Amino acid sequence: MMKTIMKTTLASAILMSFTMSPVQANDSGSGFLNNIKVNGELRPRYERVDEDNAKANANAFTNRLSIGVKADLFGTDWLSGYAQMTDVHALNNNYNSTDNGRSGNSVVADPGQTRLTQSYLDFKYNKTLFRAGRQIVNLDNLRFIGSVNWRQMPQSFNAYALVDHSIDNLSLLAAYVTQVNTVKTSNSGDYPTKTVLLHARYKVMDALTLTGYGYMIGSVHNTFGLAATGKIAASGMGFKYRAEYATQNDPTLETQNQGKPNVDADYFNLKLGMKMSSLLAGVQYELLSGSNGTDNKTAFSTPLATLHAQNGWADEFLGTPTAGLVDVNVMLGYKTKTFGVAKAIYHDFSSDEKSINYGTEFDLLYKRGIPNVKHLTGLVKAAIYRGGDSVAEGNTTKLATDKNVFWVMLDYKFSQ
Repeated sequence: MMKTIMKTTLASAILMSFTMSPVQANDSGSGFLNNIKVNGELRPRYERVDEDNAKANANAFTNRLSIGVKADLFGTDWLSGYAQMTDVHALNNNYNSTDNGRSGNSVVADPGQTRLTQSYLDFKYNKTLFRAGRQIVNLDNLRFIGSVNWRQMPQSFNAYALVDHSIDNLSLLAAYVTQVNTVKTSNSGDYPTKTVLLHARYKVMDALTLTGYGYMIGSVHNTFGLAATGKIAASGMGFKYRAEYATQNDPTLETQNQGKPNVDADYFNLKLGMKMSSLLAGVQYELLSGSNGTDNKTAFSTPLATLHAQNGWADEFLGTPTAGLVDVNVMLGYKTKTFGVAKAIYHDFSSDEKSINYGTEFDLLYKRGIPNVKHLTGLVKAAIYRGGDSVAEGNTTKLATDKNVFWVMLDYKFSQ
């Protein structure tokens, strides 16, 4: 009984964000709120950044605490609400969080803050869902649209979204975004926008799924793309692949920023993965086109992506260099239920234009559940980046600088 009362009280407090009228709920959760579910996460982390420059090393101890509540509303089975609060607490100040004034240290973009991360209403009819409010959106491999969940404060969108699964094997999404809430603190990290997200995915068979998308991002650009993905089993091995092309042109929903060239850029992605028993392997070729400086073109960019999941964990390519980016990488790994998962990834970076060497990166990861503790996972991770050509040869100062990053993290998730 006490657990039910606590759950109902917590749900009522958080879901007040949906209404200005008083909330009424009894011990069993009946009345305004029904079928109450609570989830949360506790994620302490240590991150060390060591760059070969004048910056002092970053040694960041941070913690994420998030609590979310979902409930059916007014006794219906078609109307529900969800709200999630997230607190990021900095346990020390030996790093540049982007808002703590420590510009002499390397950056770890986890500023201390507390935020209403999500707060939305769901309207369901058969296999169609309309969602209104602040929400997290993750699409495909997060290359274009993602929640940046690696950082302690995730990215979310104030949006109106329609998702439909009425036709077998077909998934449709259309969303209108009015504000992007980035990982930074609210004053500098939130910005209004007129953005439309269109996404369609059709599974032809296990070996072939086709995805088409159009992302019209405010005053930045329009992106239109097509991807083919699939899984194939042969001779005791499993293969999965992704073949993708996208193009960018001038924005249509807002006026383009003054002084910028017309948007003209392309994207190619070819990726193949293999699993044989417990062994993992993969290879990828990814190209984000750039400019040679005289062709009036732009570099291909993905400003709403989960960028940490792309182009190396050292985060050297959160923005595409002017001359573009080519990332050729290979992965080897091992995964079992008892051992967990271990991966090693090697990246070779270069430019699309001007033949600039952007350096190499070696990424290492080991992750597994903590024995005898349900829902608790431990992770150790490292990124070793070695800079490429000198600045005199056309490289930027940043990409000619060595950088090492190291993480230790615990992640505890719960639901009730």
